[in-house]
Amino acid sequence: MLSRFEEAQQKWGGSHSVIDAWLTERQELLLQFCKLAGFSPFEQNDHALPDQVQIQSFCQIMMDYLSAGHFEVYDNIVQACKEKGPKSVALANALYPRISETTDVALDFNDKYAEASKDASLGSFDTDLSKLGEVLELRFELEDELIENFYANHTN
Repeated sequence: MLSRFEEAQQKWGGSHSVIDAWLTERQELLLQFCKLAGFSPFEQNDHALPDQVQIQSFCQIMMDYLSAGHFEVYDNIVQACKEKGPKSVALANALYPRISETTDVALDFNDKYAEASKDASLGSFDTDLSKLGEVLELRFELEDELIENFYANHTN
């Protein structure tokens, strides 16, 4: 996921302020995900589950990222695609429902863990976090395809 982010940052960074801000949020989301999952260099020595504050922080960043995508970035890109013709808008319209499916998984994770009490059982947390990681990776691929469509067809 991090290498995909670096690719996106190199390819599109500095080209459009809304997309730049969104990619910065993606970077923060990825960093928080890695911390939560205990990936190097954030490995947890005791193999304990993260504390509730970490989970809440991650969920908040994830919700901010999802919201920015749905309410700022996608609308702008889809509108630009409509102006450029049927082929471009067809791709945007094909990608958007697939991106929305990933949102449902992320919202389920947020609903389950963002407000869980300290004493709540987190027995399925690792499995749910792993599933979320796979879904986020798919989402980033789809978003990158949408951004690529935007830059290939709508910028000079």
